[in-house]
Amino acid sequence: MTTLLPPPKRKDPVRRTRLPTRPPGNRSREGQGLAAMAAAGRFALQTCGSCGAVQYPPRQVCHRCLSDDLEWRDVADGGTLLAETTLRHSNDLFFRDRLPWRLGVVAADAGPSIVAHLAEDCVRGARVRLSLGLDRGGDAVVTARPENPAPNEEDDLQLREMSFDPKGRRVLIVDGKTELGLELAHAFTAAGARSIFAGFAQPWRASAHLDALRELDQVTVFPLDVTDTDSVEELAAMIGDKVEILVNNSYHLRMGGVLGRCDINTAHDEMEIHYHGLLRLAGHFGPVMRSRGADGNYGAAAWVNVLSAYALVNNPALGTYSASQAAALSLSQCLRAELGDGGVRVVNAFVGPIEDEWYQLAPPPKLPPSTIAGRIVRALRDGVEDVPVGAVAEEILERLAQNPKEIERAIRL
Repeated sequence: MTTLLPPPKRKDPVRRTRLPTRPPGNRSREGQGLAAMAAAGRFALQTCGSCGAVQYPPRQVCHRCLSDDLEWRDVADGGTLLAETTLRHSNDLFFRDRLPWRLGVVAADAGPSIVAHLAEDCVRGARVRLSLGLDRGGDAVVTARPENPAPNEEDDLQLREMSFDPKGRRVLIVDGKTELGLELAHAFTAAGARSIFAGFAQPWRASAHLDALRELDQVTVFPLDVTDTDSVEELAAMIGDKVEILVNNSYHLRMGGVLGRCDINTAHDEMEIHYHGLLRLAGHFGPVMRSRGADGNYGAAAWVNVLSAYALVNNPALGTYSASQAAALSLSQCLRAELGDGGVRVVNAFVGPIEDEWYQLAPPPKLPPSTIAGRIVRALRDGVEDVPVGAVAEEILERLAQNPKEIERAIRL
């Protein structure tokens, strides 16, 4: 049975804070393809189109027939642990702070033998299940867990380094006045979050969802307006050193394209909330989170951006909204690179139309906020960086991979 995760301890101001370090990150161009599969939550390996041989590690030509027709395909994730060892000494700064560290060789059902990071309950000769994850540097690694999930599996300290599990961590939900903000609070509470902070803007406007948030024992609400630099700065000064997962669910949607606009007020508001709001949050919360990325078992872990699937391709019925979301996506990619130096991962959740007042004219399928919240928490537990939520987002990603020009011309609300 996995050793229970020790509860958070009060920080000793005299002891040194462990500074963030990155694990070894040299990867080939083909190896970066493995990171793309891990970021999407897939267990996919190169498979030869000529002879069907599965490749590991990634390479340019097939190890069996030397064909260069290699495609990334989902493969069986089972295997047998052939050998294991425990690393007790390392000159690498990252592993030196985290010893002991278990490694093993797994005979994968897909074919190759794979060196994997081992969960505590893996036993030599036993069946295991393999998964692709992202390490603290954002590079792909293979992890192995017992074939049948063990009790308290999420408490494994070694595998916790490969995920962004909310258990025991403190979470900031930027917008607590929406139904999604309320559902996120419920989902994080169920996932074992230590405490939840929720922001709210426009205090003069009533919100039944915010009232419900105030009734939750683990939730504390604070004024937070992402369009106001002073508001963001003041909250960061109060709780910035406590936030370990930040969820930016700021949301401002108005229907309309480009030609029907008589002014830029709506587009300005969308950019102010989605793009400049993210920029303000990053400037005030980002540096502290980056510095706390290695701060024990409960250090800062993840920054979540809730983005529209139309950040990936413009929907003319929501033209300026889509453009502001695309700008936020581009900024989040910069944020991912900068926070990566501290081991904090940026998770982008791409959601389709939501079941709310602004998407009233959108045809089904539409997403209930509870589904979005649950999918985000699951992605954090699984260590997934790019998360399509719902059929619309999944279809957009699939069609972009197949024929970008086709979906550009075909997409409509």
